[in-house]
Amino acid sequence: MESQLLFLSDLNFNLEVWKRELKFQESEMDYFEEKLEHVALRNFGQEVMVQLEGYQNKIIREREVMGHLRHKIRMKKREIAQAKYENKREPVFHEKQILLKDEMKVFVKMHYELKEDMMDFFLKNLQ
Repeated sequence: MESQLLFLSDLNFNLEVWKRELKFQESEMDYFEEKLEHVALRNFGQEVMVQLEGYQNKIIREREVMGHLRHKIRMKKREIAQAKYENKREPVFHEKQILLKDEMKVFVKMHYELKEDMMDFFLKNLQ
């Protein structure tokens, strides 16, 4: 019983860390959108505007993925809370957590690749 509660507490900790990571990345995207607006105001021409629109689309898609991941985290937290309440041992918790961990890992990697691309874009266009 006690080991089950510790296990569920550890899983919950991971979920909280991922939730905070998504919140941080969301704030970064807000900041990058602001910078994209600064570039748009400078009217650097059609080629830059096409790149800018591409980044805006990627940000929109990234926000959709963030929402999907936040939903999965909320559902997982509910499952954990229910298992604690019912004192139920659920062997698939760990397997589900691994899948969510993999999704977070892929998302974080893609986020930082987008971030690096956008930083290069800003260096080139905000001199």
